[in-house]
Amino acid sequence: MMRPAREPKWYLFFDFHTMPACPDVGANFDVDAFTDRVKACGADYIVFPARCNQGMAYYDTKVGIRHPSLQYDLFGKLAEACRSKEIALTAYVNVGLSHEEGLRHREWLILTQQGYTYGPDRLNSFFRMMCYNSGYGDHVLEMVREIVQGYPVAGLFLDCMRQPPCVGEECVREMKQLGMDWKDKYALDEFANVSRVRMTRRIAEAARTIRPELLLHFNGINYEDQLEWCSHLEYECLPTGGWGYDARPAYARYMRTLGKPVFNMTGRFHKSWGDFGGIRTESSLEYDCLDGLSHGMRVCVGDHVHPRGDINRAVSDLVKRVYTRLQALEPWLNQAQSLVDMAVIPPKGAFNHTHADAHERAWLPCQGAARLLAETKAQFDILTERSPWEGYRLLVLADEVLLDEASAGKVREHLRRGGAVLSTGWSGLDPQKKGFALKEWGLEFEGEDPFDPAYILMGPEISRNMPDMPITLYERGTAIRPLDKTDVLAHIMAPYYSRHWDGEHGFVYLPPDKATDRAAVTRRGAVAHVSHPVFTAYYRHAPIPMRQLVANLLAMLLSDPLVKAPDLPSFARATVTGQPGRRMVHLLSYVPERRGERTDMIEEPIVLSNVRLSLRVDGRPPKQVYLAPTRQKLEFAMVENYVQVKVPVVPGYAMIVFED
Repeated sequence: MMRPAREPKWYLFFDFHTMPACPDVGANFDVDAFTDRVKACGADYIVFPARCNQGMAYYDTKVGIRHPSLQYDLFGKLAEACRSKEIALTAYVNVGLSHEEGLRHREWLILTQQGYTYGPDRLNSFFRMMCYNSGYGDHVLEMVREIVQGYPVAGLFLDCMRQPPCVGEECVREMKQLGMDWKDKYALDEFANVSRVRMTRRIAEAARTIRPELLLHFNGINYEDQLEWCSHLEYECLPTGGWGYDARPAYARYMRTLGKPVFNMTGRFHKSWGDFGGIRTESSLEYDCLDGLSHGMRVCVGDHVHPRGDINRAVSDLVKRVYTRLQALEPWLNQAQSLVDMAVIPPKGAFNHTHADAHERAWLPCQGAARLLAETKAQFDILTERSPWEGYRLLVLADEVLLDEASAGKVREHLRRGGAVLSTGWSGLDPQKKGFALKEWGLEFEGEDPFDPAYILMGPEISRNMPDMPITLYERGTAIRPLDKTDVLAHIMAPYYSRHWDGEHGFVYLPPDKATDRAAVTRRGAVAHVSHPVFTAYYRHAPIPMRQLVANLLAMLLSDPLVKAPDLPSFARATVTGQPGRRMVHLLSYVPERRGERTDMIEEPIVLSNVRLSLRVDGRPPKQVYLAPTRQKLEFAMVENYVQVKVPVVPGYAMIVFED
């Protein structure tokens, strides 16, 4: 596949979803003033709808439905203005939603297992979904060809492509031909994924037959399922719009391993898309952008243009201020790669949305591990079973990573190369959960832990900074028995009785009773194991002793981490990126605070002073250390295999550059 001549770096995304009833679409849209604002932000790339989720086209289409109140070729005028100012323009096309076309062509709609084409909540944007296996699929391809042939677009952004299962005529007939049971939920999910991946391929082939260099991203397709056809990946994450602040760091650490440029799409909205009167605080928007940059992602801010085309100067000015500050960092961002010690392996399905139930179960320990390890300042990627697992000193198998023959082989090879493993909960078991897949664990599996709750008693090897008391294990775990030569680092303590109802009393007061001889934490050589799912527990309950337990185990398995930052508070983040000849440590100090019923808010950064920082040398002693972008030099010292500096002030964000 041909690569685009220039990959964008500073990106603005514009929604333009307008109801058919809107009377004055584009009436005040001054494309020159609009693109002047884009240019003033330093943006080199924008996405703007050619057709929105209402099924309205904003160009002179012969295939689709132009908005009834639009009096001119809005997209065409914008395309010419962008070309004259050297702004790359990608056409947004919503594939999964096209409400006006679905209204006029009921035969193009998904038919659910419950037998309806309209969902019960008519004010939910997704109440009416399109079936790619109907005539609609060919219709989308005609529009794609029309746009790519008719306009100087840099690419296509294909949105809402996560087609749900359909039991319409075309889908059921094909499932029968393939020998798939159309009544089985699992099979329906699988076929829905087949359908959307096939639509991805058809769109890519249709577009690139005309313009091979096009930028393409398919929003809603599993990332690993679109790698053959996409030019780059985008992670849509509005923290205040339902995603939360824990999602992006987990996805960033995964997506950056897939071999494609990655964009971090946030938005200016106080809540979510379409919040016309909502605007983020400057610190919260800047944090989103910096967090993505610190993980090797490029930035994108989303907005929603007023139907008339009125320019929202407050939003434009906000983005300009943030982008102008960040663009001063460009020399240290360009082509920078993330540097890590370890990789987290989450349960199968964490980043695969084909089966929603499996995804949700796997996502909890993945998100919990990402947050817990970030709080310890560990440097890590997140991988899937389809990823290569080479090149890491430590693998963390989070809570329920079952080892089939291929995965067991990867772990065995990792250990053979001298790597270490930390596993928790059911991780390390075979796919049937009958026993541990590898003898290197030195454990026998005895089933589910009978205690609810169980308590843990730490041994001296892992008691650093731990409370001297039995600690609750908040999630049900496993029962394990150590074999000879397996060290027991912590034991299970039993409660007086487990949580239950005996016909007379509800047993809810469950104090610890007696220590048992059952193992809670073990180690054999380079493999440490915790009997309970500590990452799921951390995601759900945030017990600080569980974070300290993991930190103590990491210190045993990886005694010389890439970064040491003893002064950084738990809420601060430290990440490392590298370019030829230099490495950069990014420090972020912001705290999302719950305000209102569901809104987490960042209103201002937290200023830190005199932060001690150590970076492992790895054979690359620096000649100078300085702050970017000011190039203010910092004194440094070499201590054993580390270079040590003290950062005088971290005003929310600081980039420390270690130049060879």
